[in-house]
Amino acid sequence: MMKMFYVLMSLHSVLLCANPETSCLPAILTNSAPTIDGQLIESVWKSTMPATDFVQYEPFCGAPSTTNIEAMVTYDSSRLFIAFRVWEPGSITAQLTSRDAALLNDDAVILVLDTYFDRQTAYYFIVNAIGTQLDGRIINDGQGVDDTWDAPWQAAVVQTDYGWSAELAIPFTSLKYKSVDSQSWGINFGRTRHLTFETSFWTGPLNDIYQVSQAGTLSDLIIPKPDQQYQIIAYGLSQIKDDSKVDKNIGFDLRYNISSQFSSYFTLNPDFATIEADQTEINLTRFELSLSEKRPFFIEGNELYKQRIRTFYSRRIPDISTGLKILSKMNSWTLSALTAQSNIDTISNIFSVGRLQRDIHGNSNIGLMLANRHYNNSNDGSVGIDGNLYFSDSFGMTTQIIKSYGLFSTGTWAYFVRPAFDTPTKHFHVRYSDIGKNFADNVNRIGFIRDDNRKELDAAVEKIFWIRGNKIERIQYDSNYNIYWGQSGNLRSWEVEQSFEIEFASRFSFELGHDQEMKRYEKDFHNYETKIEFGYNTRELQSISTSLEFGKNYEKDYHLISAQAGYKPMSELSLEYEFQHLVLNPDPDNEKTWIHLLKMNHYFTKDIYLKVFYQSDLAENKEDIQVVFVYRYQPPFGVVQLAFQRAAADFLHNSNTGNAVLLKATKVF
Repeated sequence: MMKMFYVLMSLHSVLLCANPETSCLPAILTNSAPTIDGQLIESVWKSTMPATDFVQYEPFCGAPSTTNIEAMVTYDSSRLFIAFRVWEPGSITAQLTSRDAALLNDDAVILVLDTYFDRQTAYYFIVNAIGTQLDGRIINDGQGVDDTWDAPWQAAVVQTDYGWSAELAIPFTSLKYKSVDSQSWGINFGRTRHLTFETSFWTGPLNDIYQVSQAGTLSDLIIPKPDQQYQIIAYGLSQIKDDSKVDKNIGFDLRYNISSQFSSYFTLNPDFATIEADQTEINLTRFELSLSEKRPFFIEGNELYKQRIRTFYSRRIPDISTGLKILSKMNSWTLSALTAQSNIDTISNIFSVGRLQRDIHGNSNIGLMLANRHYNNSNDGSVGIDGNLYFSDSFGMTTQIIKSYGLFSTGTWAYFVRPAFDTPTKHFHVRYSDIGKNFADNVNRIGFIRDDNRKELDAAVEKIFWIRGNKIERIQYDSNYNIYWGQSGNLRSWEVEQSFEIEFASRFSFELGHDQEMKRYEKDFHNYETKIEFGYNTRELQSISTSLEFGKNYEKDYHLISAQAGYKPMSELSLEYEFQHLVLNPDPDNEKTWIHLLKMNHYFTKDIYLKVFYQSDLAENKEDIQVVFVYRYQPPFGVVQLAFQRAAADFLHNSNTGNAVLLKATKVF
């Protein structure tokens, strides 16, 4: 295993790529912090050199931005301040009001901060033209993004006679960075313009919207050591159910920063009460569906464990009593480790995962990872190495090799290799994977492997044509080919997917897709599906779309009708509705269903709002109703929530009909 680790280092050493020249801004220290109101009237903004001359990422990569944009940076002893001036001669579109919504479909500004200056990892902060915030983490030079990461920071926006302006304030305590006196960070600024579907950045042209290696430089930062090295998030939860029984729970998370590069985390009876249900999905495959992680303890650093072959899947871990985690980045080395204790069927289980990653030659890296579940004096899990190697701005390769252990001692290896070519309008990859016949049985105690016993070949091509004509805006074609055999050489599956999408200048859209496959289980199944979708204004919240999918699925004819719509009757109120209707013939298991989903968000202010969630599934005879009033007095973590639920309060368990009222309070120290 270690030999392969060093082979990957040697392979990349002979395929170096030169770093391009980058733009540079000096970091200006201020003794007078600006007021975060979006006005940009303070003298510091008048004396700060702006970043200008933005270039397009799309639709025409490398062309000058069609409007003027200015971005400025300053800082004091505790915060980094960013200002944007955005010229907009047309209408401004910004409808999304929920924090961490998909703001790139609105008029918005983007900040990318590579605080370790490693040209691989970064934070991103996005604010739309009405002040809604989104943040997250970037890894592998933009090939991986974790939008579950959250941190305290401020933003304010105002509309002006030239367009709009925005101010951001980011505490240094929300970031991790090198422990040196003077340092440089990678930095990029971006802007999305809904009117022309345009995304532009200060440095570029970029091959990926979050391509960290192409960012500019923020130089001469002198950041003092943080005054507070710890953070405690304490919570209390009270719940009243139908039987009038009152359940109470308390817990806390502790983060201690040994330095700005090394943090430790401890949790006792952690806050798992997200008061949020998993949205029902129709699954026509024979494989398990993956669910997103919502629990705060697992979110920080979770992006480091998102390899293609997922040997760690935190949703395998149910309620935990205690947990410990460390995160560190020292020069070119990154270390992450986590352990948690959970009782399953009265048996104590210890879940542990660790990752050691080494940056090599610019924006590439290799990693060593271990994941283990210990219970009943036995261990199940895996150890593996992986690589993200970049040979040019548009050509790279990902690879992974893993040895599993546990119940089975044969058929326990897995590996894949995937070279890929990417630009803003083109994608091509070829992938070969080999997964042993008992690999999933060992790994799925702590990981997520849908299927094993396969030797798999996969290839895909995507092409986007920006027409920008009077009638057609954009055309996209996608094609994917997949085939795999069992380890004994027997053909198990082949699949061909084709899709074609048109966006019209009138905001209407049309998509046609067809999928043909063969699956071999107890016998051969020849499945196919055709999907036709029409939409209007689908890049905005106020939109409508409907689709018809039909075909044959494991000897059953099926029709799946879907529709969704969004509407904002006023700026503070948004409504979303979705339904799905599935019909199978024959239907011996009575799987025919109607699924309805309704969401309502009413924002009294940015941090005081009411959320309503309704979901019903006829086949499962399940109905979820949740009404939540939220007051974020210390955003994003200091929160008071009052909720009514007609469902199980714990999202890790199946929904059981019943009523509950919950009061939850979280305090940050």
